[in-house]
Formats: sequence, C-alpha cells, structure tokens
Amino acid sequence: MKHRVAFRKLRRTSSHRWSMLRTMVTQLIEHERIETTVQKAKELRRIADQMVTLGKQGDLHARRQAAAVVNGDAELHKLFTALADRYRDRDGGYTRILRTGIRQGDAAQMAFIEYIDRAGELRPARAPRSLLPPAALAALEAQQGTAAAAAAAR
Repeated sequence: MKHRVAFRKLRRTSSHRWSMLRTMVTQLIEHERIETTVQKAKELRRIADQMVTLGKQGDLHARRQAAAVVNGDAELHKLFTALADRYRDRDGGYTRILRTGIRQGDAAQMAFIEYIDRAGELRPARAPRSLLPPAALAALEAQQGTAAAAAAAR
C-alpha cells in the first residue's frame, strides 16, 4: 500500500534529488521533450505541471516561485509566455509519458516525457474534457443545435 508516501526517493539524497529534478524541469521547458527513466519521468511530471500552472497565473509571486525551481532566465521567460499561452484553456495534464523500452546498460525502463499540444509531438493530444457529464453535454449540444436551426430559419 502507498499510504503516507509523498514522493519517490530515487535512491538519492534530498539535495541531489532536488537538484536533479530542477535540472530536468529546466531541460524539459527548453527542449519540450526529454528521455529519462520512467520513475524519474513520473516524479518530474508533478513539478513540470506545477510550473505551467505558475506560468498561467503570471503574477510576480508565481514568477518568483517558479524562479526558485527553474534554472535560467530564458527558460523562465518561455514558461511565462509561450507555455502559459499554449495551455491557457487546459486545466492540467500538460505532459505525457511515453515508454520507449529498456536501456541496454542496466535494463532500466526508459520513457519520453514531453509537453502536449506542440509541433513534432510523438502522439497527438486528446481534446480537453468537458466538466459536464456526457448526458448533459449532449442535451446542451441539442439545445444549441435547435437554437441555431431556429436562427437560420428566420
């Protein structure tokens, strides 16, 4: 059971782990796709999604919080401009993990982690889901369809 387990330790000290994850999130923002192990990618996904959320907030406090994690002014600028604009209509799930196979040297499970909705992505992103249940969404579309048909008949 995974009770009271906050994060993966990745067999590193806390300072080494935090330094590694900061470097990886900076590289992910710069290149928008990196290859790493599956466990590191799963841990990186949490931080990368938090950084995009801070970028979408866009205020000074969010910029300072992101600057404490992201190394480099160019990457910080990209986070608050390009990535924040790209994900303005999406409420989370900004990254995807695609398993690529096994590393030959130590048989570690490898994976790509990448931002979605970008040029050259490995798999197209799904459309953001609606917060309405499917039945309510169908009723709303039918109602809008009848309103559009009535407007066209006038």
